[in-house]
Amino acid sequence: MSEAIVTLKKGLGRTLKSGGLWVFDNEIDTVTGHADDGDMVIVKDFDGYPMGRGYINRKSKITVRMMSRHLDADINRDFIYKRVKEAWIYRKKVIDTSSCRVIFGEADFLPGIVVDKFSDVLVVQSLTLGIERFKLMIIDCLKEVLAQDGIAIRGVYERSDAKVRLNEGMERVKGFIGEPFDTNVAIEENGVHYIVDVKDGQKTGFFLDQKCNRQAIQRLCKDAQVLDCFTHTGSFALNAALGGAASVIGVDASRLAVDQARANARLNGVQDRVQFLREDVFELLPAYEKEGRKFDVVILDPPAFTKSRNSVKNAVRGYREINLRGLKLVRDGGFLVTCSCSHFMTYELFTETINQAANNAHKRLRQVEFKTQAPDHPILWAASESYYLKFYIFQVCGEY
Repeated sequence: MSEAIVTLKKGLGRTLKSGGLWVFDNEIDTVTGHADDGDMVIVKDFDGYPMGRGYINRKSKITVRMMSRHLDADINRDFIYKRVKEAWIYRKKVIDTSSCRVIFGEADFLPGIVVDKFSDVLVVQSLTLGIERFKLMIIDCLKEVLAQDGIAIRGVYERSDAKVRLNEGMERVKGFIGEPFDTNVAIEENGVHYIVDVKDGQKTGFFLDQKCNRQAIQRLCKDAQVLDCFTHTGSFALNAALGGAASVIGVDASRLAVDQARANARLNGVQDRVQFLREDVFELLPAYEKEGRKFDVVILDPPAFTKSRNSVKNAVRGYREINLRGLKLVRDGGFLVTCSCSHFMTYELFTETINQAANNAHKRLRQVEFKTQAPDHPILWAASESYYLKFYIFQVCGEY
């Protein structure tokens, strides 16, 4: 049976035509032939020009996600194996692969799936109906590719429990793929040891995207008093401690995260210099300001304050407030480390928001460094959604 054909409206499909992988529902003129949601379809421009092949889901505003620009591409195991192998070869060239993201959805031309490797364990997030059909094949190919480098995967855990699956008409699921195993996985990153809870930790269990940024703060923290806000399982705090900080306070609202952070501090033998508090950062920082507390380094790594364009204005207020409060706690000559992990908080908007906070706090900022996500989370220029993490280090200057 021939595949259904999706035809674009005249003048639309700009994302696709600029190299992206998405076709939105309002860009489609017609769908001819039969296609169930999740099936592969052929995409053509309004004049019949072939655009490639992808999978369709009418329940999603992103109705088609492209798998190939070639109409004759057979999306079979050989195709998937090639994509997976190319993704692994890339990682070996750009990052420490002991723990890393090995598949990053659209940026690896496998839209809708994320796979993280923690030592000898894989954690998979399947986020779209079309890629769900290839999920087990992708995992099988990845195991085969890794085995060629002598890496034996002892277990796979699925964390397809993200809300975005609901937009695809799918249930949220989590659990073992294959035999059960201990889901507390030991890893090492930048010389820091962690226990990653792949079953109950946030997202896939650990935020690998900040790997290079965590390392960048180590040199700032020698003999410093450090405040790490939204610490999660303590990763920035522990990098500060291993960088020689005199004392570190890590703050998070999650009891599970704080318990894990304390365990990680003990694992690294720094529990005498690092303490973790279960507090609301938005309440704690004004309290510290009233007390006259000051720190040499303040780190702000909040969760995404916005996951849609509709809530960007509220997010700006949140980022401005948290950076204002953080800046007021930095000693003159100290450092502010500040991040945004929201795709919708653009570089320009985030930069302007920090500048507003600095003006309101009567501080001048001297930029030390700007970074994005680690290269195992590659930014595909044709897919703007793959660029989400913005990371600044500033020296906070007083009046001169």
